[in-house]
Amino acid sequence: MPLLARTITTPVAIEVRPGAVKSLAPLLSDGRISSGGKVAIAVGPGRGDELASTLRETLPRAAVFPVSGGGLDTALELIARLRQDFYDAVVGIGGGKTLDVAKYAASMIGMPFVSVATTLTNDGLASPVASLDSHGRKASFGVHVPIAVFVDIDEVRDAPEEHTRAGVGDVLSNLSAIADWELARDITGEEVDGLAVALSRSGAEALLDATPGTDRFLTTLAEGLILSGLAMTVAGSSRPCSGACHEISHALDASFASPGLHGAQVALGARFATWLRADTELFGKLDHAMQVHGLPRVPADLDIERDDFVDSVLEAPQTRPDRFTILEHLSLDRPRAEELVDAFVATVDS
Repeated sequence: MPLLARTITTPVAIEVRPGAVKSLAPLLSDGRISSGGKVAIAVGPGRGDELASTLRETLPRAAVFPVSGGGLDTALELIARLRQDFYDAVVGIGGGKTLDVAKYAASMIGMPFVSVATTLTNDGLASPVASLDSHGRKASFGVHVPIAVFVDIDEVRDAPEEHTRAGVGDVLSNLSAIADWELARDITGEEVDGLAVALSRSGAEALLDATPGTDRFLTTLAEGLILSGLAMTVAGSSRPCSGACHEISHALDASFASPGLHGAQVALGARFATWLRADTELFGKLDHAMQVHGLPRVPADLDIERDDFVDSVLEAPQTRPDRFTILEHLSLDRPRAEELVDAFVATVDS
């Protein structure tokens, strides 16, 4: 009897530990990625420059390209610069915006991409998606999965606290996204990928009772973000990690210039979407975890006015027209949306 299986693209190497960056040069030079060490290093502001300087000591043939911002125009500029020479791979060093720019550029010119995260802000460090600003809106682009992922705990330990909180929010929102996917299965017959769900859920549930402030917590968070990226690779879309929570965040980005970090916005969206689904058990778990990690509980925590949040809830389904979530299921008009937002805030504040 033949054994049926599927092949899943994953990184060749994943390193999550203190001092992980020291393993980068040996990995590149062992022949799997770049035997000669001629790579392009895209670095963002902050610690990226310092890390790039350190790497150049062991990779003297590397070229360093500073990257500022997370827009499509920035990515296109990087592509033009990369095409002026030949490189074995692109190494992105920095936060989420820098990694998305470098990941997109590498994918568009067909080069392997190595992800070196200096913050744990979102799941882009290992995902097949690059989120870039384009024409005033956040757009998602399908890209190649990173060939290697490095998270140096020594680096992320010193990252801004709000960035780490945002990373927690991004992973925890998976639980709401999965619930939306299962709702779509029950209502529309959409197929749910069990392996993608298992990866996404396991990363999120590991954080429900995690205590911040330790290296073990940072490792758990990093692995949760990586599992989210792998879940999207398995599913072939962002579905296992993106539901109504992300639709609301995208609407906030488009209309109100991103009032908070992505992970903070999707955390708020996940809490609201879970309340809409009347999932009291999951709502209680999310609410507790998000309080522990200092994530926003109501729109006012992100300085979002009540009417602006209502506008975003109404606009949210338009950001992903092909996606069915609790928002599409309820098909809210403005009076009903206002009523539900008010009731949600009253519930959380009570």
